[in-house]
Amino acid sequence: MPIYIKSKKEIEKIKEAGKIVAEVLTKIEGRIKPGVSLKELEQFCETLIRKRGGLPAFKGYKGFPGAVCISLNEEIVHGIPNGRRLKEGDIIKVDVGVIKDGYLADGAKTYTLGKVDSQVQKLIEVTALALTLGIKKSREGKRVGDISFAIQKKVEEAGFSVVRELTGHGVGIELHEEPVIPNFGKEGKGVLLKSGMTLAIEPMVNLGSPETETLNNGWTIITKDRLPSCHFEHTVLVTEEEPEILTSG
Repeated sequence: MPIYIKSKKEIEKIKEAGKIVAEVLTKIEGRIKPGVSLKELEQFCETLIRKRGGLPAFKGYKGFPGAVCISLNEEIVHGIPNGRRLKEGDIIKVDVGVIKDGYLADGAKTYTLGKVDSQVQKLIEVTALALTLGIKKSREGKRVGDISFAIQKKVEEAGFSVVRELTGHGVGIELHEEPVIPNFGKEGKGVLLKSGMTLAIEPMVNLGSPETETLNNGWTIITKDRLPSCHFEHTVLVTEEEPEILTSG
């Protein structure tokens, strides 16, 4: 698959999709309450996406049944919304993809319900910061490995582990484009970044071991040790200067 360098017109289209992603991830926080089902959260997301003129990018993608991914606690990504109800202490990861006028943006955020363990809170803070550090490396002339290294360094210094089987990716014209963006790597290695690339940067970080398993539904990936995991994601535009976050609203 080629690496797409987007035109100004295409970037504006991706931004429009990104605005919807940002709105969904902002507004869903008010819906995260004890007793609410994952299906109810999904319905809220899909209704809002469609109300804004978008389509849920994940629905039907390679057979995925959900409009969004909602993953709880030890679930890392690709959780399928169902009748399971939220309870105090849950860690909720919501991953949203939106198609608007044929262009795509992708973003994710981790939320907590009530009090969580101090180590879990640290996990969330470190993952969010690792994303910020990775985004800062998304400049023309840098390489994918610079993003990957920045994320890995922050995570491992804090005593956590990055998931190695799952990666970020290019996004915009297709949901998953080149380049692949691992959350571990070496500085100065990998694909050269150029202005006009749009990247989905998404650290997936585990409290314990980086090892994973896939549930029998064929989609949901969980931590092998059943300890909590965290996920944040933004769609980012590579520029010659400061990278631009397209899913920040």
